[in-house]
Amino acid sequence: MEEKPDFKPFVPADRVAPEFTVVSLLLGCLLAVLFGGANAYLGLRVGMTVSASIPAAVISMGIIRVLLRRDSILENNMVQTIGSAGESVAAGAIFTLPAMFMWMKEWGGSAPSLVEISMIALCGGVLGVLFMVPLRKALIVREHGVLPYPEGTACAEVLLAGEQGGSKAGTVFAGLGLAALYKFIADGLKLFPSEVHYEIGSYRGAGVGVDVLPALLGVGYICGPRIASYMMAGGVVSWLVLMPLIALFGGDVLLFPGLKPISEMASTDIWNSYIKYIGAGAVAAGGILSLVKSLPLIVRTFGQAVKGYGGEKGSGLRTDRDLPMGVIGALVLITIVFIWLFPPIPVTLLGAVCIAVFGFFFATVSSRLVGLVGSSNNPVSGMAIATLLFCTILLKSTGSAGQGGMMGAIAIGSVICIIAAIAGDTSQDLKTGYILGATPRKQQLGELVGVAAAALAIGGVLYLLDMAWGYGSTELPAPQAMLMKMVVEGVMEGNLPWTLVFAGAGIGVAAEILRIPVLPFAVGIYLPIHLSVPIMTGGLVRLWFEKRRCRSEEARRDTVERGVLYTSGMIAGEGLIGILLAVFAIIPVGKDAAGEAVSLGSAIDLSRLTSGLGGWAALLSLAAFGLLILSLLGAALRNRHDAA
Repeated sequence: MEEKPDFKPFVPADRVAPEFTVVSLLLGCLLAVLFGGANAYLGLRVGMTVSASIPAAVISMGIIRVLLRRDSILENNMVQTIGSAGESVAAGAIFTLPAMFMWMKEWGGSAPSLVEISMIALCGGVLGVLFMVPLRKALIVREHGVLPYPEGTACAEVLLAGEQGGSKAGTVFAGLGLAALYKFIADGLKLFPSEVHYEIGSYRGAGVGVDVLPALLGVGYICGPRIASYMMAGGVVSWLVLMPLIALFGGDVLLFPGLKPISEMASTDIWNSYIKYIGAGAVAAGGILSLVKSLPLIVRTFGQAVKGYGGEKGSGLRTDRDLPMGVIGALVLITIVFIWLFPPIPVTLLGAVCIAVFGFFFATVSSRLVGLVGSSNNPVSGMAIATLLFCTILLKSTGSAGQGGMMGAIAIGSVICIIAAIAGDTSQDLKTGYILGATPRKQQLGELVGVAAAALAIGGVLYLLDMAWGYGSTELPAPQAMLMKMVVEGVMEGNLPWTLVFAGAGIGVAAEILRIPVLPFAVGIYLPIHLSVPIMTGGLVRLWFEKRRCRSEEARRDTVERGVLYTSGMIAGEGLIGILLAVFAIIPVGKDAAGEAVSLGSAIDLSRLTSGLGGWAALLSLAAFGLLILSLLGAALRNRHDAA
């Protein structure tokens, strides 16, 4: 297929530049593991991940251009291509795989093996790349100028501004270093509590609070004030409306699924016993509504994509070379058969067929949807819920019920969730490469390398986090995985409090009627308000940057962009220290006076130094969070001459 006559990539097709090099492979794999682990931790805490493409591109420019003195934009692009795959693998994995850990604990079995987790992630990632590759010419080339691919285009713009890479990379690393130190002091040394909670005594059942952590501030800033406000609204509905009503009408009643009378419950108990089911229903409704609203586009997209699947024969130009269709077909078949026959993966032949059919469909849908609405708005959770409902019903009807059927259903959902996430990420990366003049075949190989690196690491990350805190705990509520677990259990065993779930779904439908974005609002209902408050704070900081008077619109954009880079670093820094603290929590260093094992995490705990402060400890936490906000303001407003 010939290039569009009115489009010329930054690097011409007849010019060969360093691209798929040892440096780009090693640095890309390192960033894939780094951002994959950080996003896994973040997603398990707050139910969402953030794009790693731009931070990876900026870090790449800082290292390759400034430190190594290498001058190849295509080499930088390869690093971000490989590095961003880690975030997508993590996003798909954390939405589903923690359900396996929770079931194993409930059933008294051992946790899924590292091999099982890694192979599920690897198979899903490989299929996501392979299913998308033949769509490149139809969606990226032929639809150039029609499908914007916002993240891919933005990443290309960052790379094209490569001469500024050193200072931008410094902003990312500054945020990373400060957040890492802050997280270690707060949750490692425990010199001040990372959560502040206040029970509203005169309004029984209600409570407010805040987690004073850098990643949450960063999420709010990156998502922006609108998304943050929707989450905050959901938190207000659950913690200041629904929970007081439950306390008022519940009285001394012991109401399923609660384990004690409502009158004896604190606000956190009411949330844990009832609100999370209402929130789960709202999240499920939001995911399904997003999928339903996209159906006309999905049907049209799928038909167009299948017609152009593989496109015309290439022109022979470097910028027009994809992986051969024969190789792709063979690898897809091998991967599907491997999923069926590899013993640690609990998927039958019927399940493997479901993966092939649903995976192909949702990869095609995801590849085009992200071109229109961006990766952040890709309804991956809706696709996963629809898949789980269909596959669980199918497995149960064919005799695969009970524990085996539930594990099989979640494994199928995991693979397909990762397929959809990786297909969307691959599309954005190939769009970046198309603008810059990268070699598609090399980018596609880079995606596979990034998937492999992230898949091998994600098993260890999930295992460590489970051993340290456990999924479904206060530290790791794992909202998306909890929802998927509820869906499968609801079909297989019928043991859900369906009234609460349907009530949540009704709230989600009402939000849709009011034209409120359902998913962020529903996630706000589901999560503790302690997470929504700092996210809202980050959103308000960004709103102030966007509204403040500046000398020019360019100065305003520069300020906002520096904030995005700084907060991206904050998210990565907290995620990395979170994983490190998980390691500390399982390393024994001795025994206490009672003969109980003492972990390294317990040994470095200095909370006794501030335990006598009482209410002052909460003020200390709020003061520390205030300093964190000031650091964000300082990083973004570094060039103060741009103010009016």
